[in-house]
Amino acid sequence: MTEIKDKSIQVYLDELASKSPTPGGGSAAALLGAQSTALTSMVCNITLGKPKYAAVEADMQALLHKSTALRATLTALIKADIDVFNQLMAAYGLAKTTEHEKTERSHKIQTVLREATLIPLACAQACADAIQLSREAADKGNVNVISDAGVAVVSAYAGLKSAALNVYINAASLKDRPFAEEKLAELAVILKGADINAEEIYQLVKNKL
Repeated sequence: MTEIKDKSIQVYLDELASKSPTPGGGSAAALLGAQSTALTSMVCNITLGKPKYAAVEADMQALLHKSTALRATLTALIKADIDVFNQLMAAYGLAKTTEHEKTERSHKIQTVLREATLIPLACAQACADAIQLSREAADKGNVNVISDAGVAVVSAYAGLKSAALNVYINAASLKDRPFAEEKLAELAVILKGADINAEEIYQLVKNKL
């Protein structure tokens, strides 16, 4: 089966629009983050080598390296989200006729739900990191593509808030409440100040237009 990252945009959107549960919002969140990092890389690539920006050449090289690595992480999370959701659907479909089957089914569901909570949490963190990378692109990048740094921060913020929803919904179904509360607390730390941060970067870009 062709991996989602190797499909055309049209095929992905058609699958996203279908009645199939995957791909869904989780993979869309990761894609938003990946788009953000790609745009940050674009700003770097269009800034590098320009005499006008010689003073930030090293900074842009470092930022390009970081954004490329983060894009790889987020791209992998697109598939990871699809895989774990398919596992969850398979777990819910297990037989539940006998008490043993019910116990086994419940155990499997809870095991997969833990992973289904961790993956969007990782996506949220990666999107938060993408927001930070977009700030440097907006601050030091070529002004001719500064609006792309703005799109980068908006995409990353949308990915962050979207991933958070997936953490909330899966954590709510966990019977292991200490684990669930721990992950919700971690998410709260990631989200803290993200809205203000994203708006600051957006305004930074807007003021340069």
